[in-house]
Amino acid sequence: MSAVQNARTIASPVKGGGIRAAQSARPFVHVLADSSDKLSGICAAIEPQFCVAGERLDAEAKLSQSPFAIVIRAELRDVDNIAAIKKRSAKLAKAKKRIFLVEHSSHVCISQAYALGATLVLPGPLNKIRLLAALADPAEPAEASNGSARPENAVETAATAIASMFTAVTLDQPLDVDGAKEAGRQIADRITQHGLSEWLTTVRRHHEGTYQHCLLVTGVAIDFGLCLGVGRVDLERLYSAAMFHDIGKARIPLAILDKPGRLDADERAMIETHPAAGYDFLKDHENISPEILDAVRHHHEYLDGSGYPDALAGGSINDIVRILTISDIFAALIEHRQYKPTMPRNEAYNILCGMTGKLEKALVASFKEVALSR
Repeated sequence: MSAVQNARTIASPVKGGGIRAAQSARPFVHVLADSSDKLSGICAAIEPQFCVAGERLDAEAKLSQSPFAIVIRAELRDVDNIAAIKKRSAKLAKAKKRIFLVEHSSHVCISQAYALGATLVLPGPLNKIRLLAALADPAEPAEASNGSARPENAVETAATAIASMFTAVTLDQPLDVDGAKEAGRQIADRITQHGLSEWLTTVRRHHEGTYQHCLLVTGVAIDFGLCLGVGRVDLERLYSAAMFHDIGKARIPLAILDKPGRLDADERAMIETHPAAGYDFLKDHENISPEILDAVRHHHEYLDGSGYPDALAGGSINDIVRILTISDIFAALIEHRQYKPTMPRNEAYNILCGMTGKLEKALVASFKEVALSR
């Protein structure tokens, strides 16, 4: 990686399938649910702020108006519900926001929601405040005048790929390696065209938790690679490693992954199993190079030997791992969570600068442009 070497030289209720949509200037939201109780609960929660129409998934689709947002609350372990949602895929695609309310906070259900086209998944019981906040979020940027795809299209493609990866791990099924790499290529294209800031903003608007983190890391790593001037082959290795790096977290309960407070010793030990778990899952797949496998296993290693899982140090840590580790830490600091504010990028970069001895100084210096100005 000659570019890396160069960097080192630089220092109301709706019954059955009924429909109701009052004519008003309020944004129109279409609600879908698999029971009347769920349908009426969502409609009652959002009607004061939005013009609402709703129908049950087992009813014939009747709405013709294009909604601003679609809210879906259904059991995603039910194949009939999945089929009913897929039948409405054309209408879903026209909505700027597709919010799935998932009662069972499992990797499989959340992954299924993203695979069905969700732009945001809210797990757990219906939370009126969170739902209204998600619906009130500013609208996405308009389609570019040159006709190119909007940035969120790449986000959706990548989120679906990540969701599919987590599902594969959870169900112990083969991974769609080519699909994940294609999603990484699309992210690289979007960042090349529109820049990193737009990617970060769009990802944080639509996704939460582990999916948001994976999307942010991939975007940051790609922009870092572009900043360093790495070649096409190395850039592909880098974004593939970023897409795959946290796949081992599919083995960890969401209650631990998304815990708002400090982890206890046992929970921390469980979290620290994810690099090796990801490596073990990926190692027998074709089309995943040794460099990518090494990055998945060692992205939490530090130059001073204080990282995990293998306590590597110094020259034992390769260039892709060094770049990915910086990108991973930065993304974790700036990501948005319900229980913590988004850290400004300059503060996050200052934390990287303070990790003396753990991260390569020349790479951290080169990362400044990515962190602050790109």
